[in-house]
Amino acid sequence: MLKVNEYFEGKVKSISFASPEGPATAGVMAAGQYEFGTSTKEIMVVTSGVMKVKLPGAADYKTYKPFDKFEVAANQKFQLDLPFDAAYVCYYK
Repeated sequence: MLKVNEYFEGKVKSISFASPEGPATAGVMAAGQYEFGTSTKEIMVVTSGVMKVKLPGAADYKTYKPFDKFEVAANQKFQLDLPFDAAYVCYYK
């Protein structure tokens, strides 16, 4: 069953689905700055645009482009800085 999620006053939207790899979401984010928290391990794959990501414990942002991926452990917070609209797929482990 598909479920639509909306965050940050509609600037981030995703659709959750059951993938062969387990629970996942596919989504889009408007350009801007965001902070997310995790409840499970997340593996994020950028599918369009650019995401500048500051992972937990990192001093600086790292840039991720299409087909790059990054992981965030459970119960952590991470920051995103998007210069343009971007799209992603996120897998939950």
